Amino acid sequence: MSNNPEKKGVSAIDFFCIGFGAIVGVGWAVAINGWMTSCGGPIPAAIGYIVALVMMIPIALCYCELVPMLPVAGGGMAFSYRAFNENVSFISGWAAFGAFVSIIPWEAIQITDVLGYLIPDIKSGEPLYQIAGTDVYLVTIIIGSVASLLLFALNMRGLAAAATVQKVLCFILVGAAIIGAVAALIGGDAKNWQPVYDVSDPTIYGAASEGLKEVSHHSMFGGIMAILASAPFFLAGFETIPQGVEDAGGDITNVGKTVVLSVCLACVFYAILLFCFGYGWPWQEFAHMANPSASTMFLNLYPGAVGEVLYWLITLGAIAGLFTTWNGFFMASASLLMGMGRGCLVPKVFAKQNKNGIPVPGLIVCLVLSLIGPFLGAGLIQDITSFSAAAFVLSWTITSYSLIRLRKKEPNLERPYKIPGGIAMGAFSAIVTTVVFVLLFIPNNPVYMGKTASIMFVGWMVIGIILFLASGVQRRRISPEERAAAMFSHAKDA
Repeated sequence: MSNNPEKKGVSAIDFFCIGFGAIVGVGWAVAINGWMTSCGGPIPAAIGYIVALVMMIPIALCYCELVPMLPVAGGGMAFSYRAFNENVSFISGWAAFGAFVSIIPWEAIQITDVLGYLIPDIKSGEPLYQIAGTDVYLVTIIIGSVASLLLFALNMRGLAAAATVQKVLCFILVGAAIIGAVAALIGGDAKNWQPVYDVSDPTIYGAASEGLKEVSHHSMFGGIMAILASAPFFLAGFETIPQGVEDAGGDITNVGKTVVLSVCLACVFYAILLFCFGYGWPWQEFAHMANPSASTMFLNLYPGAVGEVLYWLITLGAIAGLFTTWNGFFMASASLLMGMGRGCLVPKVFAKQNKNGIPVPGLIVCLVLSLIGPFLGAGLIQDITSFSAAAFVLSWTITSYSLIRLRKKEPNLERPYKIPGGIAMGAFSAIVTTVVFVLLFIPNNPVYMGKTASIMFVGWMVIGIILFLASGVQRRRISPEERAAAMFSHAKDA
């Protein structure tokens, strides 16, 4: 592997925008009231994201070392392949793929939902059908499908083109959020944070946050910890960075560092907005506001033209954020499939790239999954969120153990960047992620993700194991050495 600063490709700044944009996305505008209510207020929710930062920094540091060390498509799947074996690699890759591809239809659902609030006529007339208590309309299906096709066309032009669009959208969403935070502080009052913690009003939960899980905590500490049930989903966008690392230009070490930077800034970003928006309007009333809730608040806080301008600015930022996440995971999902195809963990057809190096088969799969989203409706969003969070945590857990294993197994492997603490930091990350993963499945604790999401996760992993076993004959036709060479030969070009 070379570390060639002259190689032209996607810059570290581009990767930061890909990662940060994929993380913050639209959640801050349409899910922030849900975070407040599920945690018992904006204060515990904001503190919860600081706690999540403590969990996420060691994970991000593991990627910071592993990405420049093995700069190939696949991320955690590739790391665990090198550290352990194809079985562990498949579990990591399949979990990550499930998490990735659940985000794609999630965004397709949200675009129709957000536009439905802005243009009420979109959801006028008789619905085609209902799913999970939510009406699905023909117009919303068309809008979601058109948006999916546009993203597919953008990613067919390559990562550099997608990164350029990502950068513009990222500036829009951050600018809108900063304006919103300042406006909330100017017009708000600290009394709006009161009560600091409250779960006594059952009418709050699920009012505007589309199917929140039943609250299973009765203390401030429980409210703080409750954010960990969904935080992995809303912080997972950094996973888009290692998936595109083969297209990196310049010092590859900087690409790994953007993982840490994007995670840190995203956690702080979420915490600040929770403090500011909770300051702007009484949070228990905020819970009942129609989505995009962050925009709707300003119509009440600033009656008249100022409120209207703020409403549209925040909404524009929300839509920009929605596309940054959607675009980022569109690219990342196709790259992950390509990496798994190289190792024959999935059919080898997914390893194919066109003459421009674009993983077309993977992008087609992403397009199909994206087109499914508008047909599902918003009623399944919470369960999809929780399922994806659990899948991400499993993948991060395996990645943490992979760092420890590779430090011992291949101590002389070139490491352009070594994380502080070394094995101890990897062990801390492994312990934290393991504990969180287990708690996600234990009922009656604040982190529990719910029965439906648990069933979805188990079902997804069982399907993966069946497919993996069924493809064993095809895999055995190619020697382990040849499969490893196909997966890691691209590192030398980085």
